[in-house]
Order: sequence, then structure tokens, then C-alpha cells
Amino acid sequence: MQVAKMAWVVIIAFLLLGCGGGADKGETSSVKLEGENPRSSYAVGYNYGTNIRRIAGEMDVDALLAGVRDAYTGGEARMKPEELQQRLQQFQQDVMRRDQARRQEESSRNKAEGDAFREANAKKPGVKVTDSGLQYSVIQAGKGATPRASDMVKVHYHGTLVDGTVFDSSVERGEPVTFRLDRLIPGWVEGIQLMKVGARYRFVIPPELGYGKRGSPPRIGADATLVFEVELLGIEK
Repeated sequence: MQVAKMAWVVIIAFLLLGCGGGADKGETSSVKLEGENPRSSYAVGYNYGTNIRRIAGEMDVDALLAGVRDAYTGGEARMKPEELQQRLQQFQQDVMRRDQARRQEESSRNKAEGDAFREANAKKPGVKVTDSGLQYSVIQAGKGATPRASDMVKVHYHGTLVDGTVFDSSVERGEPVTFRLDRLIPGWVEGIQLMKVGARYRFVIPPELGYGKRGSPPRIGADATLVFEVELLGIEK
């Protein structure tokens, strides 16, 4: 919790300090990372840079560092307070517009790719499609009990996007996971209730049964179709 809180403080600090005048280029090239404090400071600074690059796009790095330095050392701001506020508000609006545009582009691309993938997959031998749009095929039949939504299920799974990118895999970690079934995405809730203990199924889950338009950043984008291979190892009442 503390690490997550610090990460937000880092981002907010950059949002608040992302305005300022120039700074001498090359000032940081001679910094020596010797000792605990310099190395920790560099780590925090690198984290700053990673976050600001992700959310803000192109910025004047020298001006950014000047703003951070002036504020951190208690120096006088090189802009009047009203301009600082106006610039900050404009910056935040620009970030939101870019993020909305990026997510819309991502959503359109993922939807088109997912629709084509599911259309082709539905025609493969052994693939069944439920009324909700969930696609599944039996890799290995089970002989045990079938879980209910309120059960705890022990599973091994391997999750990929339609291009084969792995976003989560208990198989790769080498350790099965136990979940309460009704707390998972709708595609899992429906699909695993089709299985018996010992079975291994392949699920192709449309976005409305997965993470939808919100996605699950950073690995699952908006409107992404998900592919899972799931082995049901057991049920805990």
C-alpha cells in the first residue's frame, strides 16, 4: 500500500511541477551514483521519468527539471501563480485528451482483431459457442464434480491475447491458484461451470465477458479478446 501511495505522489508531483524555465543541459551527466542516498535518489528520479513519459508524452526535460529543482530547493517560481495554475490545468486536459484518443484507437484495433479471431475460431472443429458468445473447446475431459459459482476453484491457467502475447499464466509461474469463482470475469464464471474436475478447456472470451472497455492495464487493453487454457484441479466448498 505504501509503495502504491508513493507512486501516486510521484505522479502528482510531476503534474504539479511540470512547468518552469530552462536548465543547463548536461548537468545530470556528471552525477555520480555513489552511496545509498544518490542511488535511491536516482531510482526515484528514474521512476518519475518513466511515469511522466507514460502519461504526458513529449515534454521539455530541461524545463521540467528546472521546475522540480526550484520547488524542491524552495526557490522562487519563474512564473506567476495564476500562470502556473493555468498551465497545469491545460497540461492535465491535454493528457486526458491524448489518453482518450489512445484508448479509442486501442479499443477499435482490439475489437476488429478480436472479432476476426473469434469468427475464425468458431469454425474450428470441436469449438462450441454459448448464447453469451463464450467459445470453448475440450482439450481433456474431466471425471469429477462440476463447480458452482459460489465455490472456490483450484486451477492452472495460461492467458494470452489473440496475437499470442502472454498476459498472465499460473503455468509459467509453476503454481496453481485458488479463486472464488463468482469473483472472476464473466467468461470464467460461465466457462468453468461447464467443466468437471480434471478437465482442461480452451476458452476464447469476447471483451464483454472479459474486461470490456476499461481493460486491465497495462497488459490487457480496451475491448481485448482473451484466450485461456484452464485446467480445473479441484473444488473447495
